[in-house]
Amino acid sequence: MAVEKTVTITDETGVHARPATVLVNKAGSYAADMNLEYNGKSINLKSIMGVMSLGIPQGAQIKIVANGSDEQEALDAIVEVIKSEGLGE
Repeated sequence: MAVEKTVTITDETGVHARPATVLVNKAGSYAADMNLEYNGKSINLKSIMGVMSLGIPQGAQIKIVANGSDEQEALDAIVEVIKSEGLGE
């Protein structure tokens, strides 16, 4: 059973390269499959090209979905990165 959380991007430049890299690296440290959903598209959160291809702007609502053995821990960690990087809430 997957876990998910929706967050709002508050950074005025949206999800740009540096925080996207931090997110991808953090996602890659967990076994769970992790996807990011935005604007009707779902991409692998462990893929920097996938994350950048979405062009997520300020004010966007994104959904993080984790599915696997450490899914809750992974989801919590990603949400924490979004907050600590000042990306969103």
